Amino acid sequence: MKLDDYNRITQTIIGSAIEVHRELGPGLMESVYEVCLIKLLRDAGLNVEKQVSLPVYFKGEELDKQFIIDVLVENEIILELKSVEVLLPVHEAQLVTYLKLADKRLGLLINFNVVLLKEGIRRRINGIIDTV
Repeated sequence: MKLDDYNRITQTIIGSAIEVHRELGPGLMESVYEVCLIKLLRDAGLNVEKQVSLPVYFKGEELDKQFIIDVLVENEIILELKSVEVLLPVHEAQLVTYLKLADKRLGLLINFNVVLLKEGIRRRINGIIDTV
């Protein structure tokens, strides 16, 4: 996937998240924002998977540990959704862990429990995204 594709999809994701937030406001459970955001993303024609299992491999062996990705868009962009008072470093570390384990390049951490949604969005890049 090229940089322009990531930017286009990210713009759709953020626009959809803002629409959900405008409609529902802050303070609801994460799962409510998740189902609403997924509906808008699918309506926009994007391939969206929810609650994607992410196993942990070490030295070629699958270990007895799995993580769950909240939302995976176009099999490329990881969305970690929150509804918390404050985003903490552990939330960003969670997203970075998912990016590395899933070998994905781009992730968004979106906290819906804020007055203005743009203040609740963090973008993380793992490695290099092709520009050509």
